[in-house]
This record gives sequence, C-alpha cells and structure tokens, in this order.
Amino acid sequence: MGVTPPPWTGPAVGLMDLDAFFASVEMLDHPEWRGKPLIVGGNADSRGVVSTCSYEARRFGVRSAMASAEARRLCPQAIWTHGHFDRYREVSAQVMAILAEETPRVERVSIDEAFIDITPGRFAPEDPLLVARRISDRVAALGVTCSIGVGCNKTVAKIASERDKPFGLTIVRPGTEQRFLAALPVSAMSGIGRSAEERLRRMRIYTLGELSRAPESTLASIFGVNGERMRQRALGLEISEVTSLDEEREVKSVSNERTFAKDLTERGDIEAAIALLGESVGRRLRRQGLTGATVTLKLKYSYGSGRTAQRRLPHPTDDENIFVAVALELLDNIWQEGMHVRLAGIGMSDFDHQGG
Repeated sequence: MGVTPPPWTGPAVGLMDLDAFFASVEMLDHPEWRGKPLIVGGNADSRGVVSTCSYEARRFGVRSAMASAEARRLCPQAIWTHGHFDRYREVSAQVMAILAEETPRVERVSIDEAFIDITPGRFAPEDPLLVARRISDRVAALGVTCSIGVGCNKTVAKIASERDKPFGLTIVRPGTEQRFLAALPVSAMSGIGRSAEERLRRMRIYTLGELSRAPESTLASIFGVNGERMRQRALGLEISEVTSLDEEREVKSVSNERTFAKDLTERGDIEAAIALLGESVGRRLRRQGLTGATVTLKLKYSYGSGRTAQRRLPHPTDDENIFVAVALELLDNIWQEGMHVRLAGIGMSDFDHQGG
C-alpha cells in the first residue's frame, strides 16, 4: 500500500497542457496516422514553418517553429497537413469545459494550455492529485492527452507540467518546492531566454538552486528590477493567482517587438529582424486560432522617436509569409537609409474570430 500524503495546505495551482495538440487532433480524426511522424505546418517550398508535430516526428529532431524545409530534410517520410483550426478550437472548447466543471477558476493561456485553481476546500473538494487524475482521464476520453503539473503557484505548476510528457502528471506538494526546483536548469523557468541563460552561464549559474543563491547585484545586472522576483520564483516562493477569464473576450492584437543591443542601420538587417519577429507572431496566431486583417509595423530610432505604419489585408491570415511581406513593403514608409533603428515590432489585429 502507498503512503497517504499529508493534507494539502495552502494554494494548489495546476497547469494543464495538451500534448502535441494540433497533431493529436489530426490523429484523432485520421486514425491511420497514429504512430507515424506527423507535421502540422506550412509548405517547405514557400518558407513555411512547423506549427507542431507528433512525438514520432520529434524523435527525428523536428520541433515547433522550425523551418518546414529543415523539418522535411530531417524527416522526409513525415505526413504533412496545413491544419484545421476550427477543429482545434472545437476540441479545445471541450477540454476547457471539463476544467470549468472541476473548478470555477480557469485561466486559459492559449488554445491548448490553462491554469486552474484546485485549492482543496476553496475551489475543489478533494486532494489536488485526485482532481488532476480525474481531469487527465476525462481529457483522454476525448481522444487527446494532456500533461498536468500541480504546485503552490504558477511557476512551479508550469515547470512541473513539462517534467513528464506526454500524458504525464507531476505533483509538487507543499514544502517540497525548493527540492524540486534546485537541480533544474535555469532554462526550465519561463522568463529566462537564451540571452539571459548565456549570461548566467558565464557567471557559472546553471541551475535554479544556484540562481536562488546568486548575489543581488548579479541578478540585477541580468534581470534589472525583476532580479529579486526571479530569485523568489526560483525558490518556489512566488505568489500568483489564477484569474478566471471570459473565454469569449476578443483579443485585440498579437504582436512582438525587440530592442537591439546595437542599432540596426542596414536594410538587410532590419528586414531580417522583422521576418524573425513575424515568425513569432505567426506561431502565436496559429496557437490561439486567430487570423488578422491588419498589419502594423513599428520602429523606434536611436534618438528616441518612433513611427508606425499599417495596412489592411484583403483577407485575414495567420501566415507570416503573407503579412511579413506586407510589413517589408511598409518599411519604405517609415525608414530611409541612414536611420538608426533601436527597436522593431510587428503586430496583427482586426481578428476574424469566426474564421480559421
């Protein structure tokens, strides 16, 4: 017999993440594709990117956001589909309905991910482990699987959800957070990108435990005013609340921008930066099942001022190959040779919430 854990004390936050969601729905609708490498993404011949792929394809090195041409080279035998976003939204709605039946506090992060508050006695009647198991089983009955992490806050729950995929369940019980986090690489925690990870590595900080013990000045040099907050997160001490959101609310825009360490002065460099930012926007649009009709290009110059340019498309799209090309045409409206660009951004708005 297993040892009964002590009663859960304090908040219990879960993060439910649907496994390879788009690919899983495609396999649900095409059973003959099960067990085979499957890629959902754009054409390899037109600079498309991978939206998601099955775990069978991942074994060949294919991953989300990879250029489709590279994915085809790594896994030439893969089955390809452009995706069916209306269908993904339909299955996502069924999953979110299951979560809403288990707790009134559901914070949807994206089409395939949501935080849930399953604090015993407050929003859920049982131990969080039992609630999470039931959710996992109910989602699996729909024909797709999810991985769930549960902890005392969002940071712990998110990291826990990544520990055992696919169809995993990781519970970090109160009082065990530091032991769970300490040995994990710093990249396991959201908010630490490649640049910050490299700077931490140069300071010989490789794990969350080492980050939590780093001098205040070191963290401030990397994370600025968020240095102490990052320490608290690495210790498992973050205080976070799951906020129920209206699932029907309209997202106004999806955008991405970047400030450059060194001003960009060459048109080729500026165009490359816009294309890279656009790929990220395209991935987020597809992840949320959105198509936008208005492209916005934003630049800030080294002397502090900035300008934006917009153009409405003939048809809503989530394809960066289409809207980035328009953004590059807009560049002539707000940039001339000799201008130093400190920041560039690209955004999509005017969403067709019914379109796919």
